Amino acid sequence: MNQRENEAFIIARFRDDEQTMIAVFAQWCVNKGLDPLNVYRQAYPGQPDSPALLDAIRQTVVPEEARDITDDLLFTVLGLFGNDDLSGHCADLVAALPNRGSEQR
Repeated sequence: MNQRENEAFIIARFRDDEQTMIAVFAQWCVNKGLDPLNVYRQAYPGQPDSPALLDAIRQTVVPEEARDITDDLLFTVLGLFGNDDLSGHCADLVAALPNRGSEQR
């Protein structure tokens, strides 16, 4: 693999991983009974809606059909991509959710 092919491969992997991060966020929101787009807008006011997030939202499933996504997993995934504002906002939402002590963090 030459340098250009290697760079293209890395960029493609990053995009795939970023899509996974967005899908994890969207499904976590749905599992918590939150609107992913609203949560995103609150964390990033004034930013345009993310087409990748809109696509991920369309692919979410009802909580009963979804795998459990722990809060810690979400925070880790968001942190890997430097989404500190979104992670912090999600942490605030978790703290405000009823029964948060009975769920796995």
